[in-house]
Amino acid sequence: MSALMDNYARFPVEFVRGEGARLWDADGAEYLDFLAGISVCNTGHCHPDVVAAIRAQAGELIHVSNLFMTAPMAALAERLSESSLGGKVLFGNSGAEANEAALKVVRKAKPGGDVVVVHGGFHGRTYGALSATPQESKQAPFAPLVPGFVPVAPDPEALDAAVTERTAAVLLEPIQGETGVHELPAELLRAARAACDRTGAALVFDEVQTGLGRTGTLWAYEWSGVVPDALTTAKALAGGLPMGALITGERLSEVLVPGDHGSTFAGGPVVAAAAHAALDVLEQPELLARVNALGERLREALRELPGVTRVRGRGLMVAADLAAQAPDVARRALLEQRLVVNATGPETLRFLPPLIVGETDVDEAVARVATVLGR
Repeated sequence: MSALMDNYARFPVEFVRGEGARLWDADGAEYLDFLAGISVCNTGHCHPDVVAAIRAQAGELIHVSNLFMTAPMAALAERLSESSLGGKVLFGNSGAEANEAALKVVRKAKPGGDVVVVHGGFHGRTYGALSATPQESKQAPFAPLVPGFVPVAPDPEALDAAVTERTAAVLLEPIQGETGVHELPAELLRAARAACDRTGAALVFDEVQTGLGRTGTLWAYEWSGVVPDALTTAKALAGGLPMGALITGERLSEVLVPGDHGSTFAGGPVVAAAAHAALDVLEQPELLARVNALGERLREALRELPGVTRVRGRGLMVAADLAAQAPDVARRALLEQRLVVNATGPETLRFLPPLIVGETDVDEAVARVATVLGR
């Protein structure tokens, strides 16, 4: 019997090695990975530049805490700020921690204010982030939750009505990932921006899954034309190591003062060095262009499969709704076809391949799904 708690429904596969878009299990069998550790390994498994950066930094300095400055951390903060909103950066160890930091910043900026969130969103499992995640199945077992969150339908008029002078912030994902890759309409994002400007609330984009090239631009807000006051990122930031960050615009950059927030491990030199190497890959215009092209190739191919009722997504963040039970299809794809995908619900398969995949990988993944559906 495993000593691990039963909070994951793990598949009966033990992976021992990864390279690019491929994984190998303990028996030596090779798998095609179209989940990338849930959009973490955007640069692929064990990218040589990321591995080299980790090895080099681990041989020089691993940890000193945030009572001191390190060059990799300081340079990474500058790099993230310059690539996005131009404000300041607060590091964490995950997307949930980045969202917790965002909630503290907006609440301090406008004390006592509520946070408007959108149904179908997912922001993490810690108490603040969970309270911002209006999904009954996830919240109910852990009530009472943190008060002050106002859930609304993904509708421009509903959101506008919910944002008042009491609102501290609107928090949303430009594309909702964990509930099945649902892109929020551009008019909703524009309505959120206008409502925040009208009331003095802050607009925060959760880009934990959509950021770092996943949707074909470095940040998803770039294609929306709506610029938030802050964004959160994590997952792919450090090439597979745990790292998250809150990036603010100038408006929120001076809210926190010493003692307001902290983290023992956040922004450590090893994960920061890995992040620099990962960004060197993910910021390349050629890679981002290929993400768009391959995403379109994947969506078009999935639409041709029997039993696929709907396909959606942007870049290489793709979902396919099925007539069959998606969890069963995902399991059979793994065990019979050695293809790693996941189901976000009873009818939806999600595809989040490493961004370094090629056309043959996309075609092979679709062929393996087709084989499962055909059976």
